[in-house]
Amino acid sequence: MPEPGYLTLHRRGELIERAEKLERLLSPCRLCPWECGAERTSGHPGRCRSTNQLKVSSTNLHFGEEPPISGQRGSGTIFLTNCTLRCLFCQNYPISQMGNGVEMGAQELADEMVALQKKGAHNINLVTPTHWTAHIVRALSIAADRGLTVPLVWNTSGYERVETLRLLEGIVDIYLPDLKYGDDANALSLSGCENYFSTATVAISEMFRQVGLLEVDSEGIGVKGLIVRHMVLPQNLSGTPGVLSWIRENLGSEVSVALMNQYFPAWKAASSPPLDKPLSSEEYALQRETFFSLGFNNGWVQE
Repeated sequence: MPEPGYLTLHRRGELIERAEKLERLLSPCRLCPWECGAERTSGHPGRCRSTNQLKVSSTNLHFGEEPPISGQRGSGTIFLTNCTLRCLFCQNYPISQMGNGVEMGAQELADEMVALQKKGAHNINLVTPTHWTAHIVRALSIAADRGLTVPLVWNTSGYERVETLRLLEGIVDIYLPDLKYGDDANALSLSGCENYFSTATVAISEMFRQVGLLEVDSEGIGVKGLIVRHMVLPQNLSGTPGVLSWIRENLGSEVSVALMNQYFPAWKAASSPPLDKPLSSEEYALQRETFFSLGFNNGWVQE
């Protein structure tokens, strides 16, 4: 199995340099596309509701990700608190919107990474990491000294700033972004973000430039590459045909795509028609047909 990129950078002394560059983006904050300018190191929360104090909701072995991520032993998943989006239907809303979590320092986060590896995790899977990018890279430099050797997964909403992503080149092994919407109008009404599609597509293109198609080891476990996720929403609010067409036209038919059907009315969706009803099997089947008609060769659909 190839060595994770962050270990190579760590040996060269470049990982600390990247952490320092990212820390300079914290105040005024310019880590994510909002570029809200909050003085987070002085205790002022940004658009993401986060200050400079890292918060983590949970760390555990997760078996429900895509097969190359979860494998047989599980993905070492770290759920980070808060989010840059305001999705009305967020299924992790106690973490992303309500801020549930415990405070950690970089050394504690590094300890959690190493502990997950010792439990058998195939990778370290950072969920909603964007606004904590600087903290994560700092912790990674400590974890590398303590024996961390598994791939790093960046499990993101897709709403990323390209300038920040470029500082992650060679650090992240597997990018696992959402592409939530096929247009900006629904992104604004459902996630409070007026430029989601235009921003996420540029960001995902940068991720693809960095890591390319998914590569797996002899056991089928991902070691490097891109997997794009898309969850189908009721009444095609997700703009699924547009999302899949963009992926096909810009990333090709060989890119790995996960077409998800697990939508249910969470958070504020129960009072926001037509999001107040689960996705029907007929709606998902229609989009699954779109997936296959576009000729994707790698990826996953659900029953």
